[in-house]
Amino acid sequence: MTSSSVWVISGPSAVGKGTVCARLRALHPEPFYSISMTTRAPRPGEIPGESYHFVSVDEFCQLIEDGELLEWAQVHGNYYGTPRQPVVDSVAHGRPVVLEIDLQGARQVKKNLPEAKLIFLSPPSWDELVSRLRGRGTETEATMARRLETARGELAQAHEADHVIVNVAIEETVDALVSLMSL
Repeated sequence: MTSSSVWVISGPSAVGKGTVCARLRALHPEPFYSISMTTRAPRPGEIPGESYHFVSVDEFCQLIEDGELLEWAQVHGNYYGTPRQPVVDSVAHGRPVVLEIDLQGARQVKKNLPEAKLIFLSPPSWDELVSRLRGRGTETEATMARRLETARGELAQAHEADHVIVNVAIEETVDALVSLMSL
């Protein structure tokens, strides 16, 4: 990877953003991989400070008020956001940046950093997305229904992205990302 761009990897819940980004990071540790903040509780296996920065709603609202977030959104009842300063510092030093965020956040990043490139990960099929979400085993039926409703809307807006990659197999998806980011 040689670009000093900001790359935003987005897509619906359960499309595999986290898995793909973890593999990308293992193969290519040189970019700055932003760690998002959230007010939701950690899922099994998530590590505070590595998976997310887990903060209270009050802390998150203070960060919004202080302008400390590059983007933020309330999604499925929780806040998510990207700390601004580490991204700005990385760009200033010519280091590529990878952000893994939802479509709402990706739109804000494009507004704040027009040079950012949005890569939308799409599932191979709707049924596969549903299967992946159910396979997590971390969602209630109501939460799954809400996430799937959001996913339908996000999939309909995939054309907003600079690039769309169908996430069929992790290695193929990562290879496609590396190819794009090496431009």
